[in-house]
Amino acid sequence: MSEKMGRACFKMSNPPSITTFSAVGGKKENEGPLGKFFDKINDDPYFSTDTYEQGESQLQKQAVRLALEKGKLKNDDIDFIFGGDLLNQCVGTTFGIMEYNIPFLGIYGACSTMSEGLLLSSLCVDNKIGERVLAVTSSHYCTAERQYRMPVDYGGQRAPTSQWTATASGCLVVENSGNPPFVRGVCIGKIVDLNVTDANNMGAAMAPAAADTVKRFLDAFEMKPDDFDYIVTGDLGKVGSSLFCELLEKENINVYKKHTDCGLMLYDFSDNDVNSGASGCGCAASVLCGYFLPKLKSGELKNILFCATGALLSTTINQQGQPIPSISHGVWISNEKNNLDFKFKQRGGV
Repeated sequence: MSEKMGRACFKMSNPPSITTFSAVGGKKENEGPLGKFFDKINDDPYFSTDTYEQGESQLQKQAVRLALEKGKLKNDDIDFIFGGDLLNQCVGTTFGIMEYNIPFLGIYGACSTMSEGLLLSSLCVDNKIGERVLAVTSSHYCTAERQYRMPVDYGGQRAPTSQWTATASGCLVVENSGNPPFVRGVCIGKIVDLNVTDANNMGAAMAPAAADTVKRFLDAFEMKPDDFDYIVTGDLGKVGSSLFCELLEKENINVYKKHTDCGLMLYDFSDNDVNSGASGCGCAASVLCGYFLPKLKSGELKNILFCATGALLSTTINQQGQPIPSISHGVWISNEKNNLDFKFKQRGGV
């Protein structure tokens, strides 16, 4: 059984492995610094379908297929799927994974969905609820713009604090294989509200939730930022990343040298369209599955704390002037299964 380390924080009793993973992106993602780390790139934003929404479903379908193929797995080898996206009722996921005929649990954490799916998958495997569990999510620039802001062809002016929704998907499978990378611990996020009402400044809205989760995780596990190669946030972008570090500094936690953000990594900032950086469920998911997990698997990286971030808004609530609550779930991913256990013993832990 997973061991409770603090409020909503759990240490894995037998750390499960992330055995196979895939990242799929679009044309803009391929043009960025991480283009070579994607398993598949699609230049057509419609993904050979009739609508952008159908195209996003194809994103997830491709990501799941690639992850299964890379792991030499069949549909029946997966006990169930955790999946979600940004679209109303998570229809991108519904139509994306339907043909796989795998039991499905739909989740919604906005852009934090990958950390939520990985957290739930890991808890299920560690507590023997499932032997092999898959997590998948996606986002698409055109579907997100249509739903949350304005149709793309409207040509509205984008604010400097705005971010570019990634057209990308990430998929992974969690099981007990004994091979790295391992999920060592998790922290379930809380809903945090800093009273930000600007839908074009998601980074500022999400930063407090990420800071809260990182602090709670470090306190619960009696760890410090230097125990990690990176503390990875989801898609805070330029504005949110600065605020995140400042909020933790007020708590006497210095993460400036350890922090990196998927929203700052995905695109080239010489491209004026990206403004403050990348966002969307597919941002953190594809950067995790395409860039970080291979490095953790090879041993190039030893430990990361992955905290994807989500803004929990709807267009209706935003138009009514309500603030934008946010959430962030933390997942400790390691190359080694028990490399820091001595620290818990020395500090009076397990």
